[in-house]
Amino acid sequence: MFNIGMPELIVIMIVALIVIGPARLPELARAIGKGFAEFRRAMEDVKEELEIDKIKSGADEMKESLLFSRRQGEEEEKSAAPEKKPDTGYPPETPESPPRPENH
Repeated sequence: MFNIGMPELIVIMIVALIVIGPARLPELARAIGKGFAEFRRAMEDVKEELEIDKIKSGADEMKESLLFSRRQGEEEEKSAAPEKKPDTGYPPETPESPPRPENH
């Protein structure tokens, strides 16, 4: 992360021991550890929230795509279906059947 090796870490600990003192050093280390743990949890929550948003947006896109293809399929069915003639109450005409009377 910070590219700190073992010698640098030892120097930092010695300086902290001198500046802070041996009595308060464990207290400070605990506080820093809790702070890092809380920061890590907050970052995990943010990552989780971003993943949830990503999944939701993907689901919304999929839903829109499915609805669009469904609508497109319904329109194709309507355009491909033959037009129905209104029901006149007479049986359908065949080439051998006599002509129907006209309603005037």
